[in-house]
Parts: sequence; C-alpha cells; structure tokens
Amino acid sequence: MPNDYFQFQQFRITQGDCAMKVSTDACVLGAALDLAGATRLLDIGTGTGLLALMAAQRHPTVAIEAVEIDPAAAAQAAANAAASPWGPRIRVHPLGLAAYAATGPAPFSHIVCNPPFFLGALRSPNAARTTARHAAPDTLTFAELSRFAADFLAPGGRLTVLLPVPEMERFSAAAAAAGLHPATRLALRHRPGGRVLRHIVAFGRAPGAPAEQALAIRTAEDDTVYSADFRALLAGFYLAP
Repeated sequence: MPNDYFQFQQFRITQGDCAMKVSTDACVLGAALDLAGATRLLDIGTGTGLLALMAAQRHPTVAIEAVEIDPAAAAQAAANAAASPWGPRIRVHPLGLAAYAATGPAPFSHIVCNPPFFLGALRSPNAARTTARHAAPDTLTFAELSRFAADFLAPGGRLTVLLPVPEMERFSAAAAAAGLHPATRLALRHRPGGRVLRHIVAFGRAPGAPAEQALAIRTAEDDTVYSADFRALLAGFYLAP
C-alpha cells in the first residue's frame, strides 16, 4: 500500500487524499520540464501538487497556478504548497479546466499536464482514480486540453505532456488540430534498450521536427540501480541516490 507521504529534499508531498500518488514518471516530468523563460506556469490536474512544487523549487520567480477538479486532492495540493518554502507563489484552484478557463486567466509561458490516458481500458470502481487516469467524455479530454493550451499559451509558450506512446500519438493529433506541434520529445525507458514506456513532449506553435532525447531509469547491469542520467536529473529532489 502506498505511503501517505513522499519526502523530497526540500518539501513533503502528503498524498492520502489523492487518487494518484507520487510516481517515478511524474518526478521525471517535473525534473525534465524546460523552464527557460518561465514567468507564469499552469499545472493542469495537479493532484498532490507535485509538478507545481518541483517547478517552484527549480525556478525562483515563476508564478504558479494549479487546477484540480477533485476537491479532496485540491485541498491536499494547497496544503502541500502552503507547507513548502514556496507557498506564496503557488495558487491551487479546485476547478475543472472549463470552469477555470471561464475565469479568464492571463496567458501562461508554460503549461504542464500529466493527463488521464487510459483509452478504452476497464475503468476503476474508484471514481477519483478514474478521473485521474482514464480519458473519457466525463474526464479531461485530449482535445479539451489542446484547445485550452492554444487559447491560453503566450506567444512562444510551451505545453508539456507526459503520456504512453500510443496515447501520445493520439494527443499529438489533437494538438495539431489546435495548432500546436511537438518541439521536443523525451523517450522514457525502464532500462537501456527496453521499449519506450512514456513520452514527454513539449508542444509549441511552430511546426518542425522535434528535438529527440532518451532517458533510462535503471542501469542495464542491475535492475535495482538507478542510471547515472536518472540520478543526475533527480539529484535536487530525491533523498536517496
């Protein structure tokens, strides 16, 4: 059973009230997110507040908004932010994306999201977990997320998304329909030479071939040992190497 908290070097994530707990994938997303030129960042579906807090630690001045449709998770994210060193820079809104859009937020230089991605899979009996993990008409859709980003990204802004490979292909089609195109792509593997488990893709308005990168979480020699690249990426966050 997952712990009800996850301790990082500079902050703690309490997660007992959140359907989705801290995951390795999400930590990689938060650490790999390109924050160059960041001024205003939006974390969509913030859950525990992990990505918002990682961005706040990495960038000393960026103003961070976070939205979360599940009230219990939103309250926990707000509490995690308030208990961190960067509480004044993080605002958590207990809203769905359409309701948040209706408030007319100012444009964002960066938007980040780890969206629901199980398409056509058996849905969990836990409604909150279904909302967090399953793409369906009653959850955040790829088209909705893409349209929001197209409407609220500043010129030159980036939308960064984490998804499994097949779902990223579907998301890329939705993003293209909204006028957003891959700028960078990070292929995430469990170990060198293994199949790609996730893609982290940054989308912008300019078309063109994306810059490609790859990351293996574990070493080829020992499945229990983090790779040097992974350790370097998470060096400022994980307590243990």
